[in-house]
Formats: sequence, C-alpha cells, structure tokens
Amino acid sequence: MNGAAGRRAVEGLLPGLREELDVDLCVVNGENAADGLGITPRLAEVILASGADVITLGNHTFRRPEIAGYLDESERVIRPANLSKHVSGKGLTIAESRSGTPVAVINLLGQLFLAPPHGPWEVVDELVEEARRSTPVILVDFHGEATSEKVAMASYLDGKVTAVLGTHTHIQTNDARVSAGGTAAITDAGMTGPHDSVIGVIAELAIKQMRTGMPVRFKTADGDVRLEGCLVECDENGRAVSCELIRRALEQ
Repeated sequence: MNGAAGRRAVEGLLPGLREELDVDLCVVNGENAADGLGITPRLAEVILASGADVITLGNHTFRRPEIAGYLDESERVIRPANLSKHVSGKGLTIAESRSGTPVAVINLLGQLFLAPPHGPWEVVDELVEEARRSTPVILVDFHGEATSEKVAMASYLDGKVTAVLGTHTHIQTNDARVSAGGTAAITDAGMTGPHDSVIGVIAELAIKQMRTGMPVRFKTADGDVRLEGCLVECDENGRAVSCELIRRALEQ
C-alpha cells in the first residue's frame, strides 16, 4: 500500500472485495502507508478496520518511531523476523480466519540489496517449524528487492508452507502459480496505490533524481488508484489449490 491514495483504495475497496471473493483471511503489507514511508499506529488501525486481519511490514518498518511501542503490543501487525532481536515487534503471528481455521503469517526481509541484520535463510526454518506447531496453513510475506531471491525462497518452501507472496517492488508480476509441492507463489503481489506514477512517487520527481543524481524530496502521486493483490485458496491441510491475481480500480 502506498500513501494516502493506497489508504483510500483499501478503505473504499477492501470491505466489498472481501465479501465478493468470500475471503477468510486478509493480509495487507502496510510498509508504505504513511506518505510512502513506514506506518503509524493510527494508520494501522485504519487498515485493520477496513478489513485486514494482519498487517506485514518491510525495510521501512521503523521510519515512524511511534510504531515501536505499538508493535510490542499488537498481535496483528508484524515486522520482518530477520531484523535485529533488539528491536520492537515480532515476525510471526497466528490469526484466526473467518472459517475458524488458524493461519500463521510470517514476515521476512530479503537479503539482496537490502542487507538486513540477519539473512532470511538463517531464520526461515525455525519460523516455519514454529508455525506448523499451530496450523498447517502458513503464509509468508517475502519483502525483497531481487526476483531471484523471491523465487528461490518460494522454491525452497514448496510443500512446507501454503504461500510465499513477494512484496516491495510495487509492480504486480505475471507469475502467480501453485508449485508441485502445493505452495502458491508470486514474485510480487503488486501495489495498492497510484499507478500514474513511478512506483507510487510523482513521476517528475523520480525522473529528476534519476536524471541529475541530486537528492529530491519524493511525494506520493494520486492518479489511477488501484488495489492489487493475490487470492490463494487452500485445502484443510494447508496445500494451495489456486493462486490468482487481483486488481481493482478505485473510481475517482
């Protein structure tokens, strides 16, 4: 989700979309909810009230310092598990779906080009093992820059988790699939926000920085607002049976 436009899309579209698609559990990546960088407790509550069951984050988790205490208290907003053990929050939560089935949500940060304190490969096995003690239905938000790393993680976890859904690059990829072991995967679930932009930023500002190499204060755009995501269906054993792209435009 990107900025105010992304929040409008979530508030305007998510409640009806949940009913239309009969969604049991909804996970929203709120990494860029606050003017494109981070999230605040107030905005987290808005997203949850709009129909999200769990909010995941990413490399901008602590851009807004007020989120730290909130993460310590919240069971529904998580941050990448491979950040420092000394920071607030956790990277795994168990949420109850509308059907009553518990769903584990794991949040990981990619290593390539983002350089977290710990590589995701160092923690993923332990997290999956912990999740499986509560439920076979496990969703992994892999917040990463490199497509190769996202595909590699999805391949590694095939048959071990229900879904590995990539976030961070803001461009919905055309590779939604269910792998042989029963794990749904997509390299990037897409961006909920203004698509008349450069991944959410006013195009002229992004172009100016790229052309000149000089610092530019980015501002989020507000045109062609869409909600994007991925719909995964699974059986009672946590094995995915379908993985479909979702895209809805917000009427201006």
